[in-house]
Amino acid sequence: MRLDGGAGVGVVALDLDDAAQVAAADAFVKGSADGTPFHRPAWIKAIERGTGNRAYMLAAVASSGQIAGLLPLTHMKSRLFGEALVSSGFAVDGGILAGDPAIHSALACAAEGLARDRRIGSVELRGGSSPGEPWCVHEGSHLGFVRPIAPDDEAELLAVPRKHRAELRKALANPALRAEVGRDQRLVQAHYDVYAQSVRNLGTPVFPKRLFREVLAAFGEDADILIVYEGDRPVSGVLTLYHQGRVMPFWGGGVADARRLRSNELMYYRLMGHGRTRGMRIFDFGRSKTGSGQAAWKKSFGFDPVPLAYHSWSATGERRDINPNSAHYQRRVEMWKKLPLPIANLIGPLISRGLG
Repeated sequence: MRLDGGAGVGVVALDLDDAAQVAAADAFVKGSADGTPFHRPAWIKAIERGTGNRAYMLAAVASSGQIAGLLPLTHMKSRLFGEALVSSGFAVDGGILAGDPAIHSALACAAEGLARDRRIGSVELRGGSSPGEPWCVHEGSHLGFVRPIAPDDEAELLAVPRKHRAELRKALANPALRAEVGRDQRLVQAHYDVYAQSVRNLGTPVFPKRLFREVLAAFGEDADILIVYEGDRPVSGVLTLYHQGRVMPFWGGGVADARRLRSNELMYYRLMGHGRTRGMRIFDFGRSKTGSGQAAWKKSFGFDPVPLAYHSWSATGERRDINPNSAHYQRRVEMWKKLPLPIANLIGPLISRGLG
């Protein structure tokens, strides 16, 4: 596919099996101030391998052959939730990566064309600036939480508001709790066991185990896992991405005892320290739904919420509903919470691969 973008720029679909094209796209993302891990070919290729949802990478290419803009897309497909091209699938960010408004517009038009060609009803952009009409802007549903990493552990502790700091001190004083960071199979399994229990308790289907393995493999040293143990029992765990000085905890959770143990508090505190040793400067706590307990928890940890905006285009004016807080899904969420964990882990990945 090639569309004229004006000013000598064309839009093409990159071959994600071509190492040179992938390297050029990755270099463009890493060289862009607004680039995120979710713009990288590594992300959408890992999603494709881990869930079966097809990856596309649209690139605006100048007459010189240099990339001037990117739009990574995942074709989300589900009988329950419908279809959409999403930038980026299973991510909290993405959207069009281009500094020139003309290039931005060309990539938006190319995404619309790809959706029409593939008979996909809509396109969703999780971040970036609005492409303008006929795209819709969606604001108020999610909040972002970001702050600098403090220069040392004591300063990090003092950056946590007093009430929550007291809870963190209890975890720090518990000799049974310890944290371990790495990428080996033992930690991968511990993370999955903890995460699966956490999301089941929230009423959400767990993602396929292969998804986590593929993301770790694709990102190499730019991703790892931190587990908090009570003795030998994993009680909290998080898979984290590292990008351009940012620590980005992504898939995290705790077992039912995590609240009593304050192990989630300890997990993120230790992750801040680990990020500091890696030379990271920013702790990006990701997004949470407005009004959720998770958003309130992050705020109490010393992070100020910032409203996020998403954008969508639809050939019919309809947009798929994947919000577990919507009235349409509330009964199913409550039923899911009551499922035995082995059953939830068996059927959850079959459902969740279409949710991203």
